Amino acid sequence: MSPLEWLAAGFGLVNIILIARRSAWNYPFGVVMVCLYAIVFFQARLYSAAGLQIFFLAAQLYGWWYWRHSATGDGPVPVAPLSTGGLKLAISAGMLGTLLLGLLMVRFTDAAAPWWDAGNAAWSMVAQILTDRRHAESWPLWIAVNLLSVWLYAGQGLLVTAGLYALFLCVAAWGWDQWRRASK
Repeated sequence: MSPLEWLAAGFGLVNIILIARRSAWNYPFGVVMVCLYAIVFFQARLYSAAGLQIFFLAAQLYGWWYWRHSATGDGPVPVAPLSTGGLKLAISAGMLGTLLLGLLMVRFTDAAAPWWDAGNAAWSMVAQILTDRRHAESWPLWIAVNLLSVWLYAGQGLLVTAGLYALFLCVAAWGWDQWRRASK
């Protein structure tokens, strides 16, 4: 457990609480978190998770821009409905992403947990896009990702990060409730 992991976890906790509150201020904390976690995960040989941080950095910057343009004054950003077609596309992307990334990790790396890491990364990307687009349907995905993350990171000795994802799990349940209420 390095000081870098602790610092990344702190930024991550602030990030997700602000997301659940639908505050665009979550994004500066998210940018710092993903930069720090890229290093932490690379050092732990979780290459999909490390590479995911590059995606998350781009997604953080996009989400920050999108949320600032979607806000109505200084209040929380509005929640947007997800179409049935959008849901089907999200599920297909998560499954295909898991397969492709898993195959890459197995074939070209010494990844510590290639398939679990790949699934975690692929579904995190889908959930992040849905979050950036302000869809309440992102939260059930985050709940599943957080469950997997706790197990994956604890298994790699990243106990602070596993603990963070256990907290993320609780915040995701709260966030889902908050966003569902806001969508009505």
